[in-house]
Amino acid sequence: MGNAFFIFVSMINTNAIFSMSSEDEFNTLALEVFKFQFENNPVYRSFCDLLYKHPSDVKQIEEIPFLPIQFFKSHHVLSSNAPIEDTFSSSGTTGSITSKHYVTDLSLYKKSFKKGFEIFYGNINDYVVLALLPNYLERKGSSLVYMVNDMIKNSQHPESGFYLDNITELKEKLISLDSEGKKVMLIGVSFALLDLVELHQFNLKNTIVMETGGMKGRRKEMVREELHSILKSGFGVSKIHSEYGMTELLSQAYSLGNGIFRYPNWMRILTRDPEDALTLQKTKKTGGINVIDLANINSCSFIATQDLGRVHDNSTFEIIGRFDSSDIRGCNLMVL
Repeated sequence: MGNAFFIFVSMINTNAIFSMSSEDEFNTLALEVFKFQFENNPVYRSFCDLLYKHPSDVKQIEEIPFLPIQFFKSHHVLSSNAPIEDTFSSSGTTGSITSKHYVTDLSLYKKSFKKGFEIFYGNINDYVVLALLPNYLERKGSSLVYMVNDMIKNSQHPESGFYLDNITELKEKLISLDSEGKKVMLIGVSFALLDLVELHQFNLKNTIVMETGGMKGRRKEMVREELHSILKSGFGVSKIHSEYGMTELLSQAYSLGNGIFRYPNWMRILTRDPEDALTLQKTKKTGGINVIDLANINSCSFIATQDLGRVHDNSTFEIIGRFDSSDIRGCNLMVL
C-alpha cells in the first residue's frame, strides 16, 4: 500500500491539486484520486464494493461513491500508510463519539487553507487576525484552531491573537485597531460573537467579521438570517462573512456575505436526494451536501456530509440546515 502511494505522488505531483484551471483538469484528477483511494483506502474500498462501484466502471465524477461522514467516528479513514502527523477531532457534546481525521501530511493542509484564503481575501499579511474561538481553544485536536493559529503567526502583526474569556480586552483592541484604519479579520464562533455584541455595540469600518458557525448548546439555535442580522447590527457592518469547513476535510469554502459560499478550484459541492442518498440531483434543489476535496488525498476526498444545502449554477452554494444534530463544524444554519 505504501509503494502505491509513492508511485501515485510521483505520477501526479500534489502541486497539481492546487494549480488546476479547468473543469476537464478537475474531472481527470478527481477520477485518478478516486482510483488511488479505492486501491489504498480499505474503509473506502469496502464501501465502494458494497455499492458494486469499481474505477473501471466510473467515467465521471457524478458516479464516484461518497463516503458517509459518520465513518470518521468509527473507522480509520486512511489512504496512506505514512506516519500520522496529527489527529484532528470534532468538538462533540459530552459523552458523544467524535470524528477523527488522521492527517499524514500537514503540509497539504497548510497549503490548502493558505491558498484557499488567498483566493478570497488576499495575503494574510494584510490583516490583523483576532480569533474568538473559546469552545475550540478549550480542547485539543481542533483543525480550525490549527488553521487560525497559522494565520495569526503569518499575519506578522503583534496585535494578532486568540481570545478566550477576555472579551473586554478584545472589545478595546477591536475599537483601537479599527479606528487606526488597520485591516482586521475577526474570526469567531457564533455564540461568542453574540456575547461580544451584547457587551458592546460597534461601528466598524475596516474589519471583516467572519463566523464559523456553532452554538453547541451554548445558546438557542437560530437561522442564518437572524444570526447575521444581529451581528451586522452589533458590529455596525453591512455583511457577515462565513467559513464552511469540517474536521473530516482539509479545505474550506467562504461566504463574503449573504450566506452564499464559494470554494477553491480543488473543491466541488454536489447535492444528493434526501430520500435516496445514492442519487445526485440537479442544481437549485435542496439536498444533502456532498463534498469533493482533492486536498484530502491521504484520507477520503469524497464525503457525504449531514448538511442540507442548495447548489447554484454559478458554482456557489448555500447551507440551509442539516439532517440531525451531528457534530459538523461550519454549519452556518441550524435545523429549521
